Amino acid sequence: MKSYSSLWVHLIWTTKDRVPLLHKNFRVSVFRYMKQRAQKKDMIVDMINGIEDHVHCLVRLKTTQSVARIVKQLKGSSSRWISSKNVIKIPFSWQAGYGAISVSPSGIDTVRQYIIHQEKHHSTWKLEQEIDQFERYYNI
Repeated sequence: MKSYSSLWVHLIWTTKDRVPLLHKNFRVSVFRYMKQRAQKKDMIVDMINGIEDHVHCLVRLKTTQSVARIVKQLKGSSSRWISSKNVIKIPFSWQAGYGAISVSPSGIDTVRQYIIHQEKHHSTWKLEQEIDQFERYYNI
């Protein structure tokens, strides 16, 4: 019997201390790198976007993958890549933790749209408000 899965996860993490280091032009390159690196590591990153201080990522897990391992790969490789580019005047790192929220198949398109429209969303919502909303909605 062949193994299969339909495990979708919405991942969220911030820059260390939520310092706004991912400026628009640079973050496009960062997200492109993260998606390409994930593909090389046999990970399915469906959607990735964010703003200056945090990232949203929609991934589909294969049967051999864990959320922790995916996040470690994405954050680790991108942190090293960002540091190698010397475009940020202070040492770059991501926060130690992350958020992971399961996504039902019927909710995938909604999450995609949410991730695509991060700049618009955060023109009226601060990150703290977004986190509070997630905590209340998902009983975290």
